[in-house]
Amino acid sequence: MEYIYAAMLLHKAGQKIDEGSVKKVLQAASVKVDDAKVKALVSALNGVDIEKALKEAAAVPAAAAPASSAGGEEGPKAEGTEKKEEKKKEEEKKSEEESAEGLGALFG
Repeated sequence: MEYIYAAMLLHKAGQKIDEGSVKKVLQAASVKVDDAKVKALVSALNGVDIEKALKEAAAVPAAAAPASSAGGEEGPKAEGTEKKEEKKKEEEKKSEEESAEGLGALFG
């Protein structure tokens, strides 16, 4: 996790996220640096819009929460709504998996 935190700290500070910068942040925090993990992190973040990823990650918990219906729908309309919600949840899950693709190597 400290590798991700280092990248986020560099991003927040407006610094370029490269291998040297990540290593310096980790060393300053007295973390034993694994060069392979640093390289994988930098490679995985290459071309990623971190601001967009953070906004999407913050929106996921709110979207995943079940919506309460004050009207208490019943019948066919309620069934259709449930199917739409299930489909939406499946699409969000796939989107989350695609976003995390490539980062799994960091924690191997």
